[in-house]
Amino acid sequence: MYWSVAYSPIARVSRWFVSAAVLLSASAGAVQAQVVLVPGTPQVGSSNPITAEPPVARPHTKPCVVQLFQNLEFADYTPKIYSYSPPQACSGPWSKVVFTADFTVTAGRQYDRTAAFYLGHANIYYGTTAEPRSTLSPSWHVERDVTDLSAIFKTAETGEANLGNFVGVYGGVTYNGIIYANAALEFYPASWQDPAPKTPDIVVPVEGSGGDAGTLNTTADQITQVLSLPTNVESVYLDVIAQSQSNDEFWYFCVPNDQTTNLESCGNTAFRETEVTIDGKPAGVAPVYPWIYTGGIDPYLWEPIPGVQTLDFKPYRVDLTPFAGVLGDGSTHTVGVGVYNADYYFLATANLLVFTDHGANKLTGGLLSNSLSAAPAPVVAENITVDPTGTIFTGNVLVTSKRSFAISGYVNTSHGRVETTVKQSVDFSSNQKFDVSPTTDIQNAQQLTTVDSQTTTRDGWLENTSEKHFSYPLTVDYSFVVNSDGSFSQTTTSDQKDLVNETQSVNGFGFNASQLDNEVNATDTLNWDSSGNFLGPAGSKTWQTYTWKDRRGQCYSRTLTASEQELASVKGGAGCK
Repeated sequence: MYWSVAYSPIARVSRWFVSAAVLLSASAGAVQAQVVLVPGTPQVGSSNPITAEPPVARPHTKPCVVQLFQNLEFADYTPKIYSYSPPQACSGPWSKVVFTADFTVTAGRQYDRTAAFYLGHANIYYGTTAEPRSTLSPSWHVERDVTDLSAIFKTAETGEANLGNFVGVYGGVTYNGIIYANAALEFYPASWQDPAPKTPDIVVPVEGSGGDAGTLNTTADQITQVLSLPTNVESVYLDVIAQSQSNDEFWYFCVPNDQTTNLESCGNTAFRETEVTIDGKPAGVAPVYPWIYTGGIDPYLWEPIPGVQTLDFKPYRVDLTPFAGVLGDGSTHTVGVGVYNADYYFLATANLLVFTDHGANKLTGGLLSNSLSAAPAPVVAENITVDPTGTIFTGNVLVTSKRSFAISGYVNTSHGRVETTVKQSVDFSSNQKFDVSPTTDIQNAQQLTTVDSQTTTRDGWLENTSEKHFSYPLTVDYSFVVNSDGSFSQTTTSDQKDLVNETQSVNGFGFNASQLDNEVNATDTLNWDSSGNFLGPAGSKTWQTYTWKDRRGQCYSRTLTASEQELASVKGGAGCK
């Protein structure tokens, strides 16, 4: 997935690729492994991937478990097809549906890979894998709440597991880490304690060709889906994932095109944004989360604690309800997803979630107003100076983007006219500082993406308001130095956060609020001798704190610390005091 380049004092290119799998010692050969379930309690001293995130909360009822596949081998780029049938003993309604998966990579040398699982072409899981070592065959567990996809679980479907993994010799290097996976769905019958929630009646996948995520090489590229929805559409949402790849993998380090050679970086600046369209017109915006994969920048940073969401991406939900009257007018419509400033390339996939009015077969409605512009207008300020020799570049590049918009629409339903207004402010800033010379490459990036969103729904005398604030702060300090004796080192410190605040109210009276704070901080130094021999990592430290709480008194908090690629401590409850 990420073809990295080993460092050469002669060819200085994209140094944050320097520490990928080519630095990891290979074992004599790959041995088939059985998938192991990672214990729920983190094991101090272990190097297995572990996260502070909580498991999905389960209802009180006993679930029916449907195995999607077991011990499935991924050693090539051929999609793996599997069959699914609904559980006969748990026909529904369901209070919750939970997707679970367990992964193992055989010890050896391998890159991190993208894992995307689909059912009826709808994405049910998206994430990346951990890198192995010659003495470590990493195993880990992921799970997610997929109750909102219940519509696709009611009938037999064909599934597809896409986890492309090269095993063989490439560029004189042998890659022998084979990936194995189990996946299952847990269906929890509804009960008086855990009633079935209202879930979308229709799930429509928006994908690339071949049923997988689509490739977006430029701003103009889109994945699209032609829709023929029923005429009683009441509300609509789009769950979006846009994943950076190849030249765009480290997009938060990218610079203006006129500085790519001077600053040894990728182009199109450090600004990316996901755009959603309906019939070619702007309909919504999704921020791009700066995921860092387990081979990113320095693989020892992420062992055993990976970056935020690295092993399990969370889709961003775009509220398209103001367009319900348009999408349900009986005509065909096209939903599109693209990434502004994509520069080879992003992968994108999305699920359209449609709620219908069960009290009427046909609704009327339309769009009232839409102030969303077709594209953002980022402002770029370059302050880079060059010394008289033309080999030393210092200074900073500041990129900012600010825009606010409101979209309103209505539908005349069986219970009256319902009007929905979505207001959003989407802000982005990136301040990159540089000190680049023949013997030094220092690049420090401070980036912040924020989204303030307010959705107001007027249904008769009721006015429901949902407010969400997303904040994605990222700080990466990167230093590559060639010493006077010819040895060289790379030091990286990264701080990555996912902050979400949500409030809900009816007629001005708040009835719930929640707060999520997920942070991963990692630091490490890689050393080479004057002959270019890799000497290993030094001073590796990582910590993660995950805290979620709401107004009802529910709270979860866990902090993990790691040192020298081993889990050092586990503390729970600190954020709940």
